[in-house]
Amino acid sequence: MELAFSSLRFSSHQQNADRYRKLTAPPSCNAANLVFKSSNNLSSLPGLRKNFSNTLLYRTYEHTSIRACSQVGTAGSDPVLDKISQFKDAFWRFLRPHTIRGTALGSASLVTRALIENPNLIRWSLVLKAFSGLIALICGNGYIVGINQIYDIGIDKVNKPYLPIAAGDLSVQSAWILVLLFAVAGLLIVGLNFGPFITSLYCLGLFLGTIYSVPPFRLKRFAVIAFLIIATVRGFLLNYGVYYATRAALGLSFEWSSPVAFITTFVTVFALVIAITKDLPDVEGDRKFQISTLATKLGVRNIAFLGSGLLLTNYIGAVVAAIYMPQAFRSSLMIMVHVILASCLVFQVLSLRFESDHDCAHGCWKEQITPRKQSQHTIDLYGIFSMRNTSSFLSSNNYLIKVFVRWTLKKCKFSFWFAKENCL
Repeated sequence: MELAFSSLRFSSHQQNADRYRKLTAPPSCNAANLVFKSSNNLSSLPGLRKNFSNTLLYRTYEHTSIRACSQVGTAGSDPVLDKISQFKDAFWRFLRPHTIRGTALGSASLVTRALIENPNLIRWSLVLKAFSGLIALICGNGYIVGINQIYDIGIDKVNKPYLPIAAGDLSVQSAWILVLLFAVAGLLIVGLNFGPFITSLYCLGLFLGTIYSVPPFRLKRFAVIAFLIIATVRGFLLNYGVYYATRAALGLSFEWSSPVAFITTFVTVFALVIAITKDLPDVEGDRKFQISTLATKLGVRNIAFLGSGLLLTNYIGAVVAAIYMPQAFRSSLMIMVHVILASCLVFQVLSLRFESDHDCAHGCWKEQITPRKQSQHTIDLYGIFSMRNTSSFLSSNNYLIKVFVRWTLKKCKFSFWFAKENCL
């Protein structure tokens, strides 16, 4: 089968370039093979690791936005459909999908936790309300990440040239329209469905996201305040607000429980680690635009090990909680999972070898983002059924635990492979 590519654009991250170089013609198969041959030749040079080609391909994906619209034949292409497709791609990148996944899974875990605690109050009418709440959270997330991109265009051209505004794929005017729509839609959904208290928490999150990015406040310039804002919004406000709203929808007053307190604390510390380490790959642009971060102040390596230490402390804290509160947690499951994750983290950190601060920055961000995407999501999932009072809700609990353990081991294995392939 021969595929004719109607459009193919490579967005390359260059140190001193602010714009993308566009290819006017698609590369041939010979050109594609040349990339692989070149990478194989480079792998034999001193100082480069054995599997250079894998890293080349992955990091090209990381720092390169590749968009290809393939079809059989080039005739009959519709300009309107092409523009719609381009806008969809830019819109999706504008939303920062990895933040949506974290928001959706984190909120789903707290909703499920509240339902497990009160299975007799579950009604099908709650599904629509929960879905509207998720849409409101995604709108709030879109507003915060969107307004940050609007005011960080210059920095993103250096640090994240694949983002749509920095790449020129989305105009500032269109970005403002999207941001305002996100804010209005989110506020309307929350105000009409969740009462004044949750609405005030939602407004607080939007306010913190605004002063984080918008002058004259632009609190992201101050390292400590910046990571505290991120940890507050993504950790405490999200978990507390979702659990409070779910109990209110069930007709119950808010009560802290050991499982919910554990999940909220655990994820808040994770958010703190992400807030500390998220600027590791952005040191170059932050220094150029005089943005003060912990990475620019204390150095990339120090912050990388600080983030790893906080993650390890989080795992150890979970083990201690399981030992001292066996009445609230399934100690065997909780201890086993956190010991495995902590061991993987330690092994990954000890295995890292960096040839430059640039490699250290990007490698350590992989080290932090991998536990965040997998370990935090792991905690969200097993937090649902690792507590003592779930046996009445889950009839096949033992089977689920076995499935979960296999899934966790698989994720840990992938996490180790990921660090090995991209950080060594």
